[in-house]
Amino acid sequence: MAQELFRFDGKRVLVVGGATGMGAAAAQIAQDLGGRIVVLDVADVTYPCEQKLAVDLSDKASVDGVLAQLEGPFDSVFSCAGIADGPESLMRVNFISQRHIIDTLFADGRLRDGGAVAMISSVGGLAWQSNLPQLQDFLSNDTWEGMQRWIDEHEGTNTYVFSKQVMNAYVASRAFEFAKRRMRINSIMPGGTDTPLARKHADVWLPFQADYREATGLERLTPEKMGSVLAFLCMDAAVGINGTPILVDDGYCASGITGTFDSPTVKMLAGIA
Repeated sequence: MAQELFRFDGKRVLVVGGATGMGAAAAQIAQDLGGRIVVLDVADVTYPCEQKLAVDLSDKASVDGVLAQLEGPFDSVFSCAGIADGPESLMRVNFISQRHIIDTLFADGRLRDGGAVAMISSVGGLAWQSNLPQLQDFLSNDTWEGMQRWIDEHEGTNTYVFSKQVMNAYVASRAFEFAKRRMRINSIMPGGTDTPLARKHADVWLPFQADYREATGLERLTPEKMGSVLAFLCMDAAVGINGTPILVDDGYCASGITGTFDSPTVKMLAGIA
C-alpha cells in the first residue's frame, strides 16, 4: 500500500514545458512510475509519451488553441516552462501563460478534484514574501490581458526574478481554493542546476552556487534531481503539502540566511543584504 503512494499508476499528467531540462526529467520520472504523459512545448519532444502538442506560450491564441485540444481529466500538472531575462515575452512565457492554463483547467474541471499542480520557480524568487503587496496587486488581474497590461504599466517587472516571485505568491494564494476541492498546488525553487537553459547563459548561471559546491564537495544539481522533487509533490505521498514553495538547493539558501555559510548572493536574494 505504501508504495502506491509514490506512483502515478492510472494517472494523467500534463507537462507544460516538458521537452527538455527539469520538465522532461519530471515527465519521464512520472511516466516510469506508471503515469500517462501529455507534453506541451514549442520545442520537439524526443521521448515517447501519450500526446505531444506544440504551443507558443508567448501567444494567447496558440495557448487557447492547445487548451481547446486537451481532453481531461488530468490528475496532475507539472508547470515547467521558463526563459531568462531579455525577451519582451518573458512574463508571458514564465508565468502569464502557465497561470492561464492552470486556472482554465481548474475552472472547467479538467484538473480533477483531488489533483495536484507543481510549478518550477527559482531561488531567484526567494524574497517573494517581502514583495507581497506588489505581487498581490499583479495577481488581482486574473485575465491574460489584465496581467499583460499590468506588466506594461509597471517598469522593471518583466524580469526573471519578478516572474519567480509571482509564481511563489500565486502558489501560496491558491492553496485555500485548491484545498476546498482536495487539491494541492506547490512550487520548487531550484538552486544552481545544469540545464539547457543554464548552458545558454553559461557565464552567468553555471557558476551560480559554485562557492557552496566547493565548500561542501557537492556536485552541481541536475534536472533529474529537480524532476524527482517536482514529481513527488504531485504524488499521493505528498498529500499534506499545499501552497508551499520548496527550496531544492542542497541547503545553500538556508546556510546563507543563517550565516553558517557566508554568501552575499543568498543574502541579496533573500533581501537581507
